[in-house]
Amino acid sequence: MADKVTLTAVGDIGFRIEENGDTFDGIRPFTEAADINFGQLEQLISGETGGVRHLHFDGFDGSDMNGSSQWMPTPEKGAQVIKDAHINVMSYATNHTMDIGDEALFETLDTLEAHGVHVIGAGRNLADARKPYIFDVKGTKVGFLGYCSVVTRGYAATATHAGCVPLRASTSIEVYDTQPGMPPRIHTKANPGEMAAMIEDIKSLKEQVDVVVVSMHWGIHWHPDVIADYQKELAHAAIDAGADLILGSHPHIMKGVEVYKGKVIFYSLSNFSMRRYEGFQFKPEKASDIYWVTRFGVRAETNPDCPRYPYDINSQKNILVKAEIEEGKISRVSYVPLWMNNDAVFMPVDPASVRSDEHLRYLRWMSGSQGFDVKFVKDGAEVVIDTDYVPFSEQE
Repeated sequence: MADKVTLTAVGDIGFRIEENGDTFDGIRPFTEAADINFGQLEQLISGETGGVRHLHFDGFDGSDMNGSSQWMPTPEKGAQVIKDAHINVMSYATNHTMDIGDEALFETLDTLEAHGVHVIGAGRNLADARKPYIFDVKGTKVGFLGYCSVVTRGYAATATHAGCVPLRASTSIEVYDTQPGMPPRIHTKANPGEMAAMIEDIKSLKEQVDVVVVSMHWGIHWHPDVIADYQKELAHAAIDAGADLILGSHPHIMKGVEVYKGKVIFYSLSNFSMRRYEGFQFKPEKASDIYWVTRFGVRAETNPDCPRYPYDINSQKNILVKAEIEEGKISRVSYVPLWMNNDAVFMPVDPASVRSDEHLRYLRWMSGSQGFDVKFVKDGAEVVIDTDYVPFSEQE
């Protein structure tokens, strides 16, 4: 009989990681106790100052190379910070993979691997990037795959080109209301060929392991709650192919949770360690005593008391995912509610506090707004997702 294996997961990690080791303090007790710890990498672990910023780099601040969040003066220290947080697998299937070119990506992969942190979703070519990483822990095999749907032009890996594993989608617009100014409906559809490749990857990996975990860098950033059509299409296809857990990232805000065929889909784990470098200051707009930050056409309320974190105030709510694996299957999925303090460090929420109730209401709302009927059950410092619950729409 195999012993229980514990997996934890957090969202986006970036912005001068080597300066932000304390941002992991709140989760360290959980990662120390777990066997496998996952995080989404949002920064090159590279000191390639001579690298050339990619032509289609989608950075928002217009800063020069040395001011960019993507450059790291001390990559060895950055990798050590991640190792010290006990994170041992990361996806770098992201819209930042090729920000400073091939050599910076190669240094990132090599430096992390040298520190015992395994990278999925990016590589020296497409075959390399599609390779899973497999943990063999206590007689249980757990495999990881990583994909990116928000692929900046030139960042997708090919047979001869470095980059991330692409899992793109097309967009169409439907004007359904003739009243001037009404927004159109936006429809998205997964790329058939890239979805087929993902399905092939998952089926192949499932033959080798007990549990398959898929990381998806996808979705509509900054917009609260909204989940695109293609995300549901891909998540369901992945589970149909054999995936046991979906970990979403990229939107910089938490999104809803869905249970599909007894498997849990976290559509966005939001930011985790995204505190800006020392000396960074942002200047929010102010109206009616509310402070706002505008990014990509979206206005979001922000916290002026946390000047190194220019994100939606609701992204100060976050989660650490926990999955327990027994007898080769995920037996329990839960999360630890986290809340960011004014130093941009996420700390566990006291289950007896008002914040605990607010956090749970928020995630219930985020899920319900997308039609996901999920049963969340408080269990001490954790919230369990009841995968046996029958949704209201299916109840007799």
